[in-house]
Amino acid sequence: MTDNYDDLLYLSHHTSRKHPRMSRLDRAAQFSPFAALTGYDDAVRETARLTDRRVELSEDELAVLDERLRLVLAWEDDPPLVSITWFQPDRRKEGGSYATIQGRIRKVDTLERILIMEDGGKIPVDDIMELDSEVFNRME
Repeated sequence: MTDNYDDLLYLSHHTSRKHPRMSRLDRAAQFSPFAALTGYDDAVRETARLTDRRVELSEDELAVLDERLRLVLAWEDDPPLVSITWFQPDRRKEGGSYATIQGRIRKVDTLERILIMEDGGKIPVDDIMELDSEVFNRME
């Protein structure tokens, strides 16, 4: 069986005199996927990102936290090492996350209600969920 195009099988590949041959990389780029919906993947990733809900402390828990903070701040000359867990609201969506650090409290900004740590970190007093120190363990 002879096809009408059998004679084309044995011809050499055509090379244009006007246009240079395209590199393999450029040819591959023509067929690579493109982002028809720019930012869509980022939006889906952001929606899928999980956040924690803020836990509201009871009056008793707030009283214990307040007492612990007073005890720690009483050590002005040699502040003890503390572990603080606080809620960090998410900037983009509802909820947030909990962070825990260890360090020493340098001072308290009573006007802004912020703890200023020795390393310069700032923690809003109203967002603190837990405050722990060796000082409390020795007292019990």
